[in-house]
Amino acid sequence: MGLDAGEVFIHRNIANLVPNTDLNVMSVIEYAVVHLHIKHIIVCGHYNCGGIQAALTASDMGLINPWLRNIRDVYRVHEKELDMIKDEDQKYRRLVELNVLEQGRNVIKTMMVQKSYHEHAYPIVHT
Repeated sequence: MGLDAGEVFIHRNIANLVPNTDLNVMSVIEYAVVHLHIKHIIVCGHYNCGGIQAALTASDMGLINPWLRNIRDVYRVHEKELDMIKDEDQKYRRLVELNVLEQGRNVIKTMMVQKSYHEHAYPIVHT
């Protein structure tokens, strides 16, 4: 990104998920918005994402199963569009893109971001 250490506050997890039940991601967003007064939030996904690939498999992934349910919910919401894609690689790539969009929406729906919009007209979420 061409920035110095400390210029970007980063939170990473499997498949860049932002579930409102994850206290870790919620506390990171709150700290960034409320205490650091950040103005921009970026949800950055990537192709070749193992989390998205795992969510597309029917195999038991153990402890990660509940986490993958979030991605499977994204699939369910966009099922009609995704099921029309016959090429499995293209379907996977589209799910990666849709997941980033849905996680951006999840960021926007957080109480901290909503309050910040109301009080300061920021942060802006980028997907």
